[in-house]
Amino acid sequence: MKITFLGTGTSQGVPVIGCSCQVCKSEDKKDRRLRCSILISVNEYNILIDTGPDFRQQMLINGITHLNAILLTHEHNDHVIGIDDIRPFNFRQRHNMPVYGLTRVLDDVRKKFAYIFKDNPYPGAPKVEFHRIEAGQKFLLFDSIMVKALDILHGNLPILGYRIGDFAYITDASFISGKTMEDLANLDVLVLNALQFRKHYSHFTFEEAIDMAQKIGAKTTYFTHMSHEMGKHEDILSKCPDGIEPAFDGLEIFVPS
Repeated sequence: MKITFLGTGTSQGVPVIGCSCQVCKSEDKKDRRLRCSILISVNEYNILIDTGPDFRQQMLINGITHLNAILLTHEHNDHVIGIDDIRPFNFRQRHNMPVYGLTRVLDDVRKKFAYIFKDNPYPGAPKVEFHRIEAGQKFLLFDSIMVKALDILHGNLPILGYRIGDFAYITDASFISGKTMEDLANLDVLVLNALQFRKHYSHFTFEEAIDMAQKIGAKTTYFTHMSHEMGKHEDILSKCPDGIEPAFDGLEIFVPS
C-alpha cells in the first residue's frame, strides 16, 4: 500500500495570502503546503481522502490518471470544495465516482453542488454515487479493501478518520475517544493533524498531537494539517521525538498490506 501526501496544509494553505513570515517566504518545497489530502494506492486502486480546493492541482502535480473512490472526513470547504474537478475522471473512466461520508456530510455536499443533483443535470456535470457510512462502520471497497470509519471530534463536530490495514489517517481532530483509541491499536503508520503551538478549540496543537501519537503508539507517525505558525519543515522535524515527523507535500511512503 502506497500513501501519497497530496497536501499537508491547513484551510489557508502555506504560503498564506499576504503573509511575509519566514515560512511563507521560504524557497524550500517542503514548506509549501497545499490543502490537506492523501491518496491511498492499493494494487490497481486509487482511493482519495478529501477533495479540497487544491484537488485539481494535486492531481496534476502527482500525475494521477485514475481515481476509484473518494472518502470524505467532513464537510468544511477545505476538504470538499474541489469535488467538481472529478469530471475528467468521469470522462476517462466512464462511470460515476463513488463518494463515501457521513449522511450530514453528503447532504451538505449536495447543497453546495446543487447543480450536480438536479433531475436533469447538465451533461458535463460531475457524476457521483453517494455511499452513506457511520462512525465505527467497516465497509469493503472493490470486494478486497476493508476500511474502518473512525469516530473523531473536530471541536463539537463529529467527523471521520479512516483505517485501512495497519494505516490510519486522522485530520482536524481535537478529541479521540477511548473506543476509537482501541480501533487504532497496532498501527504501522498513523497520520495525525498538528495545527500550531498555540491552543486551538478544534485542532490538536503540536504538543497535543505528540501526546496523542505516543498514546496511540504507531511505529511511525506523520503530522499533517500544519499551519505556517508551525514553522519550517526542518524546524518542526528538529522538535519531534523519535518515530514522529512532519509530512510534506509529495511525500510517498509504503505500508505493508
